Amino acid sequence: MYDELFGTLADGTPVHRWTLERAGARVRVLTYGGIVQSVEVPDREGRTTDVVLGFPDLAGYLAHPEPYFGALVGRYANRIAGGRFPLDGPTYHLAQNNGTNSLHGGERGFDKRVWDAQPVEHGVRLSRTSPHGEEGFPGSLEVSATYTLDVVGTVPALRIAYEAVTDAPTVVNLTNHTYWNLSGSGSAGGHELRLAASRLTPVDEDLIPTGEFLDVAGTRFDFRAARKTGTGYDHNFVLDKGLTGTAVEVAELYDPASGRVLTVATTEPGLQLYTADHLDGSVPYAPGDGIALETQHFPDSPNRPEFPSTELRPGGVYRSETVWRFAVRA
Repeated sequence: MYDELFGTLADGTPVHRWTLERAGARVRVLTYGGIVQSVEVPDREGRTTDVVLGFPDLAGYLAHPEPYFGALVGRYANRIAGGRFPLDGPTYHLAQNNGTNSLHGGERGFDKRVWDAQPVEHGVRLSRTSPHGEEGFPGSLEVSATYTLDVVGTVPALRIAYEAVTDAPTVVNLTNHTYWNLSGSGSAGGHELRLAASRLTPVDEDLIPTGEFLDVAGTRFDFRAARKTGTGYDHNFVLDKGLTGTAVEVAELYDPASGRVLTVATTEPGLQLYTADHLDGSVPYAPGDGIALETQHFPDSPNRPEFPSTELRPGGVYRSETVWRFAVRA
């Protein structure tokens, strides 16, 4: 494990890249935005390829922030309707950076901040303090994300463990926004997905949940048995396991061409399946070139008391963990 200078922001702030290597895998993480810049793992023939979407330099991430390639997303991942929510009486107003809604923490969320970095065993711990009022969110939030490259059995696994505490009531929903392409290039639409989710939260035309729960049986959203993903998905699935104290396997993504298998385990109650249909010529990728599997609480939870709560209060600790395990199939 080692770190190196990756680039410098316009104000002179240095951005470092941490490289983690174990069990034939190599993962690179940036202090800018907590970005997972690359994940290199072997295929069934032993050939190693980068299986995530991203840029080779800092300039690419600065010029094209919208896809959130590999980013640590917060203070609130996904959407909050109208850019506002009530909490203990007052209504808090957020940046409206997605039409009239707030998306992924606002105009300058966690994905656009430089994080402090400290080495840990087999990984790196990123941390920062999000001050009261940042992007409209209440409370000073001390937050960390620890990236470790573990070995599960004989295969490598990337683990991200989040923690946060606050000095005032607030809401927190963190995720990682990596786009996976297990072939390393071309379309990811031929990947096969299995997802342990019998329901999803349907949305309106602005991708805001209606508050209903839709049974996936008999619909194109049924991935309980593995099948090709195709395109046309940007939806939150309600994981059958619910919110758990330890990470439980909920998804498997398989690329028949390379034999690579990605399994996802999480403590979170939801997972956003996004098939990258909005990528265009502004980045070196086409629609459908990646698949994001964003573990999360549900979109717009602060305005939906029927959803699992995202509230965090003084004295409490926000904890969330997601593990991506890499294997091959003959």
